[in-house]
Amino acid sequence: MLNIAKEAAVEAGKFLKANVGKVKNIERKIGQETNLVTEIDRQSEALIIKKIKEHFPEHSILGEESGANAGTSDYRWIIDPLDGTTNYTHALPIYSVTIGIEFKGEIIVGAIYDPNADELFTAEKGKGAFLNGRKISVSTTETLINALVVTGFPYNVKDNPENVIEHFINFLPVAQGVRRLGSAAIDLAYIASGRFDGYWEVTLQPWDKAAGILLVKEAGGKVTNFSNDNSDIIYNPNTLATNGIIHDQMLKIIQQVKKI
Repeated sequence: MLNIAKEAAVEAGKFLKANVGKVKNIERKIGQETNLVTEIDRQSEALIIKKIKEHFPEHSILGEESGANAGTSDYRWIIDPLDGTTNYTHALPIYSVTIGIEFKGEIIVGAIYDPNADELFTAEKGKGAFLNGRKISVSTTETLINALVVTGFPYNVKDNPENVIEHFINFLPVAQGVRRLGSAAIDLAYIASGRFDGYWEVTLQPWDKAAGILLVKEAGGKVTNFSNDNSDIIYNPNTLATNGIIHDQMLKIIQQVKKI
C-alpha cells in the first residue's frame, strides 16, 4: 500500500506543478469565502482515487473534495489532493499532496509530496519516517525560546475560533520564531524532519493531517490535542505536534488562553 500511496502522491503532485497558472475556475466553499477549490483540486483527487481503485477497489476513501466513498474493507484512504490551494492559486510554491491510510481507526501509512522541492515524505507504522528514502527524525531543541514553531489559521479566522489570534500573539515573544506556510501537511512533514520544532493549529480536517500525524510519530515526535490527549487525534480538530521535548512548554502557552 505504501508504494501505491507514494506513486499516487507523486503523480498528483507533478500534475499540480504542471498546471500552475492554468486555473480557470476558482470557487468558494459554501459559508467559507476564503476556502477555495478549483478544478485542479478535483482533477488531482480524481487521479489519486483512480489509482487507489485500480489496486484496492474494496477500500474506502475519504477525500477533501469528493467526501466519503464507502468500501467493504477496514482500510480507508484519507486524501487531500492539494493542501495549500490559496498558495497554489497565487503561484506561491508551497503546497502538497497528502495521503494517509487508516486501518480500524489508526493511520498505518502516510505520504506527503511537495512537488516544488521534489520531496516525498513517507512513513509506515513501526518502520520509521523517511524523506526521499532517507530516514528522518524530529529536532532535539529543548526550550521554546530556541524553537522555530509554525501554525496555520482557519478559514474563519476573522471569527477567532478557539482564540486562534491570541494563541499566535502569545507565541511571538516566547519562541525564537513563528512561521505560517499555508500547508498543514508540509508543516507536519517539517516537524518530522526537524526543520520545525513545534506546530499547533485549530479546526484541522482529517485529510489535512492524517499522513502528517504518522510521520511525526514515526520520526520520534508527539502529537496530541490541546488537552494533551492523543486518542482520536485524526478527527479532533485541534492539533499540537512537536519534537516531544517542548510539548509541555507549548501546551502551557496554548492553555493560557483557553482552559481545557
